[in-house]
Amino acid sequence: DYTEAARYWRLSAEQGNAEAQYNLASSYENGEGVPTDFAEALKWYKESAGQGYASAQYALGCIYSNGDLVPRNMSEAVEWWKKAAAQGNEDAQNMLKQLQ
Repeated sequence: DYTEAARYWRLSAEQGNAEAQYNLASSYENGEGVPTDFAEALKWYKESAGQGYASAQYALGCIYSNGDLVPRNMSEAVEWWKKAAAQGNEDAQNMLKQLQ
């Protein structure tokens, strides 16, 4: 039940839980349990990534690379992927390898 999950994630995200912030961001991006809201998605991805959550850092890299929720910015994408890769995120490591 995405609606119930989003409600739980919001409560936890507002208390600073980085994983919940990431899950809530994904919910807003994909309209799962909440209305699609790219501004809210970006807000929560940034909150989570700022706390060092590697999955959120990888997601922000993809967002900047694709220009999905923000203007396309490859240097910003690479910076987020580097942060995620340094924590062992394989997806980010693969993205960086592809750019070489």
